[in-house]
Amino acid sequence: MKRVLVTGGSGFVGRHVLPLLVDKGYEVHATAFDDSHIPLRGVDWHPVDLLNNEKTEQLLSNIKPSHLLHLAWYVEQGKYWTSLENFKWVEASLALTRIFADKGGKRAVFAGTCAEYDWSFKLLSENTTPCVSNTPYSACKNALYSLLASFSGASDISYAWGRLFFLFGPHEHPARLVSSLVRSLLRDQEFECSEGRQVRDFLYIEDAARAFVSLLESPATGAVNIGSGQGISVRNMIKTISKQIGKDHLIQFGARPTNDNEPAEFIADINRLKNEVGWQPKYNLDQSLDLTIQWWKAALERESI
Repeated sequence: MKRVLVTGGSGFVGRHVLPLLVDKGYEVHATAFDDSHIPLRGVDWHPVDLLNNEKTEQLLSNIKPSHLLHLAWYVEQGKYWTSLENFKWVEASLALTRIFADKGGKRAVFAGTCAEYDWSFKLLSENTTPCVSNTPYSACKNALYSLLASFSGASDISYAWGRLFFLFGPHEHPARLVSSLVRSLLRDQEFECSEGRQVRDFLYIEDAARAFVSLLESPATGAVNIGSGQGISVRNMIKTISKQIGKDHLIQFGARPTNDNEPAEFIADINRLKNEVGWQPKYNLDQSLDLTIQWWKAALERESI
């Protein structure tokens, strides 16, 4: 049986990946920093601090995974872009990879980010778009990607790097765009925003999780974009959500200024994801937004009990 270790298993992406791996027949092990793990059938949880290399070595010595899906990182909302914690995670991720290889691991997939790219380009492609390191977050992700490429070439492990674009869906942090919008409208609160002319690539979280599992099982190596491949303006995204909820009148476009540093448009080139990995989205935008809205309705009802 294939044995996989998923780091960050209780995070936004990880919690959606785990049941997919169980259904694929993997022996699934997942890490969480503390006891905040999610009870899931077929998942063995390991509360461990991955910044502690000794604990990491003990964990992998016991599990000896054949596959690794490394999703854990410092992701505190509003802080992770500039935090020095990013540098700790470069060190910890390298140690994790080295130990994984030493214990006989064969296939490793890591979570990257579209923030690694130069956003002055409209279509972001793995092999042609330049990468930049203008924040500690992007610098550390870029550095780790480069180091892993070198390590993979000198070892027996096969690795891939999934560059995530803009995700939304159940369990998203409540301060992010889609979740904060849905929560405000469901509470009959006005939603203040910019004019929303910027175009972005949004992807439903369950489709992103399926992309990671497909990437883990594929022979593809190097960077692979994980996005929808389609652009939608933030304005149209907000309009679509408000119409589905029936609260158009609560949207206040232009109430907040547009950040002058924000790029006007960028979209993921997903040719590698579709043609080499074989991934296709399961949900269209309307379906995924409806599922997201219904989840937040239930979550808010639970909060009011």
